[in-house]
Amino acid sequence: MTKIALVHDWLNQQGGAERVLEELHALLPLAPIHTSIYWQAGMPAAYRAWDIRTSWMDHLPGIYRHHQLYFPLYALTFARLNLQRRGYDLIISNKSGFCHGVQTGDIPHLSYCLAPTRYVWEYEAYAARESLSPLLKGALNPVVKLLRRWDYAVAQRPTTHFIAISTAIQERIRRYYGRESEVIYPPVAIERYHPAAQHADYYLIVSRLVPYKRIDLAVRAFNELGLPLLIVGSGRDRETLEALAKSNIQFLGHLPDEDVRGLLARCKAFVFPGREDFGIAPVEAQAAGRPVIAYGVGGALDTVVAGETGAFFHEPTSESLAAAVRTFDASAVDPLACRGNAERFSAARFQQEMGAVIERTLRR
Repeated sequence: MTKIALVHDWLNQQGGAERVLEELHALLPLAPIHTSIYWQAGMPAAYRAWDIRTSWMDHLPGIYRHHQLYFPLYALTFARLNLQRRGYDLIISNKSGFCHGVQTGDIPHLSYCLAPTRYVWEYEAYAARESLSPLLKGALNPVVKLLRRWDYAVAQRPTTHFIAISTAIQERIRRYYGRESEVIYPPVAIERYHPAAQHADYYLIVSRLVPYKRIDLAVRAFNELGLPLLIVGSGRDRETLEALAKSNIQFLGHLPDEDVRGLLARCKAFVFPGREDFGIAPVEAQAAGRPVIAYGVGGALDTVVAGETGAFFHEPTSESLAAAVRTFDASAVDPLACRGNAERFSAARFQQEMGAVIERTLRR
């Protein structure tokens, strides 16, 4: 019987990485999941039936709510995790941090790369985004350099095959690791979304309100345009953004999923002003039959078809976004074309493509 293990960085919050893990588990329900920490109370109840195996880090004080404080220890933990002696035929890591650094020996290793570790390879941007003090930033510099060398070294193992979530991540794997990869898009729950018969005149954003999402660009653009913009979500930038916004912009906070689905299906267009490695929200909007106006970089280039399911603005400025909104005719977009494009990112497609790679790897 073929034995496969899954490796995941940490299990203390829900996001895109955990959505991928859920689909990998559905595809490989007997595979144990090796991870650094597992906060049972903070994760879905369904996870309690899974075979989740944690490290010594799971006992560190406060780590479930403040796992970033321990970031230098993750590389050490996974570097010491030896899976080559446990009879596995294949290792699959679901990587955004350091979990691809597990010891695999001559066992084939598929690394599904959500991103090369951001706070290692893009430390300046990360430090600015997290508002690290100059003193802390300087103190961490030697640690980051050491982690970068380790991260690069483990990525060179000949038994590791990288799979990227987007062409943007594929390029980053090539740039930082010097490795080639294939692209398999992450799964999106498109079955939850359906086009509506009628549409309203408001534009919509669904996002966490944090700096790198660049919601400030949209607020400034719609202040100038005077068009209705609804913003769903919360985060540390909300107060600042509300103070910046004019009366045509409404902040709705966190809403139930059913309400969000309704807003998506009825909006004139979905606005996506930030840079993402993939970006699930634009796919969800298209699954609901609505076009997307996105910053033309990163994952949006994979998920939005300019002129068919949306439009791009090409400078990270409110003026560029405002110009795109003015010139884009949302009424000319076919909702069924949007839905058809979104179906390229279904969970069924993800499982089919991952299953094919797994079979091919095991045959080798």
